[in-house]
Amino acid sequence: MSREYPDRPWIGIGVIAFRGEEVLLVRRGKPPRIGSWSLPGGAQHLGETVQEAARRELLEETGIEVGPLLLADVVDAVTHDEAGAVRYHYTIVDFCGEWAGGEARPGDDVDAVAWARPEALDNYALTREARAVIAIARLRLLADAAD
Repeated sequence: MSREYPDRPWIGIGVIAFRGEEVLLVRRGKPPRIGSWSLPGGAQHLGETVQEAARRELLEETGIEVGPLLLADVVDAVTHDEAGAVRYHYTIVDFCGEWAGGEARPGDDVDAVAWARPEALDNYALTREARAVIAIARLRLLADAAD
């Protein structure tokens, strides 16, 4: 099944990785959203758990690893073409975690990476959904640390 004009949603995995106050962002090197800044992630493979997919995608796209993963949110990313047909549809399971190792570098289908401080997020033209899930993830990690 093609990711473009699919007959069902694809399961996507996203990772919101923090290093202190900074969050790791990637610039997409392939469609959809080529050239746009977003969160690392990609499609889950058959037989792979969502957490395995999250760790694999993060390592492939950015070269970093995170500690324990927490569920941040589940969002839909739907892109329509000019005629209104669904061109892409991903149901994205977003996890969050703290940087544990590795040097951030672009890999796989990413052409740039950046550690961004909260006050610098406006510089990356993130989607409303990406900004929201970053905020949710930050609160989720703070709540988990307080437990």
